[in-house]
This record gives sequence, C-alpha cells and structure tokens, in this order.
Amino acid sequence: MQFFMDPKVLLGAKLLECLYILMGIIAGYAGVKTLFEKEHKAKIGTAVFWISLAVVLAFGRWIPKMVNGILVVVMAIPAVLRQVKPGADRSATKAETKAKADKIGYKIFVPTLMMGTFAILFAVFTKISPLVGVGVGVIVAAILLMVFSRDNKPTTFLDDSKRLLDTVGPLSMLPMLLAALGAIFTAAGVGQVIASLVGKVIPQGNMTVGIIVFAIAMPLFTMIMGNAFAAITVITVGIGGPFVLALGADPTVIGMLALTCGYCGTLCTPMAANFNIVPVAILDMKGRYNVIKNQLVPAGIILAFQICYMLIAK
Repeated sequence: MQFFMDPKVLLGAKLLECLYILMGIIAGYAGVKTLFEKEHKAKIGTAVFWISLAVVLAFGRWIPKMVNGILVVVMAIPAVLRQVKPGADRSATKAETKAKADKIGYKIFVPTLMMGTFAILFAVFTKISPLVGVGVGVIVAAILLMVFSRDNKPTTFLDDSKRLLDTVGPLSMLPMLLAALGAIFTAAGVGQVIASLVGKVIPQGNMTVGIIVFAIAMPLFTMIMGNAFAAITVITVGIGGPFVLALGADPTVIGMLALTCGYCGTLCTPMAANFNIVPVAILDMKGRYNVIKNQLVPAGIILAFQICYMLIAK
C-alpha cells in the first residue's frame, strides 16, 4: 500500500499499476482454471506459464528483479517445450452468437468504441497516459455489456479472457519482451557498435546517404526485434544521431518519419506477433504467414515514399 499512498507517485502511475494487477488476476485465473481441466493435454505447463506471468504482472514492481527474471525463464520453459496449449473450446455456438447479436443490435459497437474514445479523452484532457485510458475504456465496455445482457457476468469476461489467452498462447508475451529487448540493447551499447560499423560506410558529412541508411536500417532492425519503438532507440543512437541529426536535420520530422519507416518492417515480420500472427490465430485463418505476404509490397511502397519525404523535409 505504500506505493499507492505515496504522494510522490503520480496518479497515472498508480492507475497503470492497478491495470497491471487486473491483468495479473486474469492471467492467474487462466492458469488456475487450467489446473482443473481434466481433459487438458498440457495443463501443468500451461498453468505454470500463466501463473508465472500473473505473478510478474501483478507483483513485479514489489518483488526482487532477480525473482522477476527467474519467473520469465520459468515461463519460457513450457513455451519452448510447446507445453502451453489451449483447453477445451467452450465458446458460444453460431446460433447463440446470432441470437445475442439480434437482441443487442448495433448497440454492440458502443462498447467496442470505448477503448479508443477513452484513450483520446485521457490524451487530450488529462495528463494521465492514454494507456490508462484504454484500460478504463475496457472496464466501461464490460459494464455496458453487462447492462445490455444479464448473461454477462464477471465470470463471463474471465472465461472469455482465458479463451483468448488460450488462443494466442505464449505469443501474447512477445510484444512486452521485445520492447524490453530494445532497452537491453541500448544499455549494452549496441547503438555504439552500429555507429562504428556504419561510420566506415557513410561518407563523412553526407546527410543524404545518412538518411537513406537510417531509413533502411529502421525496418530491418524492426523485423529482427518485432517492435519499431524498440528499434528506433538503438538505430537512432547508432545511425540517426551521429549521421543525420548531428548534421542539422530537424529531429521532430526525422524521428517521426524514421518511426514510420520502422512500421514498414512491422508489416514484414512474424516477430511482430500482435500484428501478424495473433490475428491469424484468433480468426483461424489459413496460412500462418499469408498476412505478411500480402503486406510486403505495400510496405516497400510506403518505405520508398517515406525515404523521399525524409530527404525533402529534412
């Protein structure tokens, strides 16, 4: 309670921590319920994964860093051994879904809009992170759904959350781990290593070549890391800073366009699981990498445009 009572801690940080605790409860529910599923093919490994994740999410701030690291390794073991599997599918039938849809009608889109609406409201009218706004929007959406139908109870949302986690599996952790990887790479000095290597290729003082290399490196590194936000930290330290910004380029323009270049890499990699793999799993689409294949050409066109725009707007 000391954290939540500390006046030095901002309200936004406290609310965000509450959301992490809520996510921990959901993950813990998935793990504990898995233990009681008699027909589950890998209930021990699955339960270990979700319960370990629950502890990290809910109590990670307060437990030692070493313990957090050990729990992440523990999570990885059943995932690597492919012992994190979905339980029995207890989702609603098509007839039940249609009946509910006919009853609720177009009002069903109101809860869907709550996440985006509250994210914008928090971003524009408060100093609290829009990420908190997304969480508040989810809670408001759940309340609205309970108002729309008495069949929607707290356990309904927990069970559906478990079903979604079962569907996505360990890939649900990939965005968080990749974001952390960017910070680790930066702290380890990867940016300086890249700078020393690129310095042998880019002519001294040539901003045009620097911009092109910076723009191309962003999607390539994003494809490796799966996250443009993680990539831009390392690539800006290694290339953008010394070979573009140091020569007088506008940091706001260059940073914005470089991040967009990174997004082109997001379209082309399975490492960006939340964009390219998770939707395939949720929608049960044919061809695990078909989404990526269809995005390769648009990504190339967008990247070429961004490079030209960066050269003009520098």
